[in-house]
Amino acid sequence: MPSVDSATGVPRDPGPDRAREARCFVRAHPHGVLSTLSKRLQGAPFGSIAPFVLDHEGCPVFLISTLAEHTRNLDADPRCSLIAHPCAQDPQAAGRVTLVGQAERLPDKHGLGPRYLRRFPEAEEYFGMHDFHFHRLRVQAVRYIGGFGSIHWIDAADFAPPANSLGEAEESILEHMNADHEANLRAYCRHVHGVQPARVRMIGVDVDGFDLRADQTVLRFDFDAPAPDAGAVRAALVALARASRETG
Repeated sequence: MPSVDSATGVPRDPGPDRAREARCFVRAHPHGVLSTLSKRLQGAPFGSIAPFVLDHEGCPVFLISTLAEHTRNLDADPRCSLIAHPCAQDPQAAGRVTLVGQAERLPDKHGLGPRYLRRFPEAEEYFGMHDFHFHRLRVQAVRYIGGFGSIHWIDAADFAPPANSLGEAEESILEHMNADHEANLRAYCRHVHGVQPARVRMIGVDVDGFDLRADQTVLRFDFDAPAPDAGAVRAALVALARASRETG
């Protein structure tokens, strides 16, 4: 039986399956609301829209200006939370995940720049400005609401993905798939999402799955099990290609 959180009375479910479910939900919904503690308003909560990506350690990373109210707040108090939810659906029906922790400004924005800009190419102009920087949220607690009656507190250690080497391998995987396996990418779209895009490119891969830009839409594909390195990713993609062929 799961333990009960003493402060909320809500069951705490630290199981790896539930934690991965929450992590995959966050990966699929990278538009969130970032809430900080307002310096101007003596610590009152302050929320605003914040697109983000998860890095390969499972930490949300968002790009904000030094002039933004959020940056002033985080400089004064790094505590914050980020809620991920579907943009086009009723979030109370579709679920949401709240990540609570402390944010840190990254000294170099170029390491994560390509991953972020593949997901949000419209941010390239901001990325080039000297006053925009990445902040990473170091997750300390996770609240996952999967739908009515499915409410869980998840430990940060369980939410974190398994150790993996995809930070180093991601770009080479993308280059290979986009150059040599476009037909497979189209088959993935048809098999999993029932769409046949005119243009398709793989824009991200992580331990839990991968993202394709199909025409103007980003589609998420989850692996059946975590893939911690390039070899495991290859095996998962081959299996998906085989399943796609079998279903036509």
